[in-house]
Amino acid sequence: MQGKLITFEGGEGAGKTTLIEALFSHLKKEGKNLLKTRAPGGTKTGEAIRDLLLHKNDVSLAAKTELLLFLADRAQHVQEIILPALKKGEIVLCDRFNDSTVAYQGEGRGFGMDKVYDLCAFAASALTPNLTIYLDLDPKLGLRRASSNKDKIESEALAFHEKIRQAFHQIAKKEPNRFRIIDATQTKETVLAQALELIYDIL
Repeated sequence: MQGKLITFEGGEGAGKTTLIEALFSHLKKEGKNLLKTRAPGGTKTGEAIRDLLLHKNDVSLAAKTELLLFLADRAQHVQEIILPALKKGEIVLCDRFNDSTVAYQGEGRGFGMDKVYDLCAFAASALTPNLTIYLDLDPKLGLRRASSNKDKIESEALAFHEKIRQAFHQIAKKEPNRFRIIDATQTKETVLAQALELIYDIL
């Protein structure tokens, strides 16, 4: 495959969406062949799963059901959207991927990071990002930044989000070449410049 998969991770309110939009605009102007997508979501099936996972407050999901829905989204997303784009040589910018599931469900829900990593590898057909950019931010600040209309995961207690941040830092220590940390308290312009530098290194 000639394309590149670049994923973006971070806690709530870290600025992933803002960064991805800025990167997409910048790289598009340079003539790069891009695809912008998100997880959960990205496909018709995935968007239905996303709505169920994050926005259906009248639906109570067991933790195991939540994990399996994220994995179902991942499998569909990779097969229908991401792999075809990579085969066409596109640069795929994906808002969240396996690392979120490992952090939120593996550590946050207590299933075990290694176990969930293996499940993610199966669901994603062993696809690994060429680069993951993690926007690091204290959850207290992130939750204040997040929208007032919080989804079900954003509405979890602060202790849950602190555990997620610790999990992301564990992933960074384990895979420092792929999983790169950017301080999300910096200006948007600085974050964009640092992200572009990381991306140019792999293109």
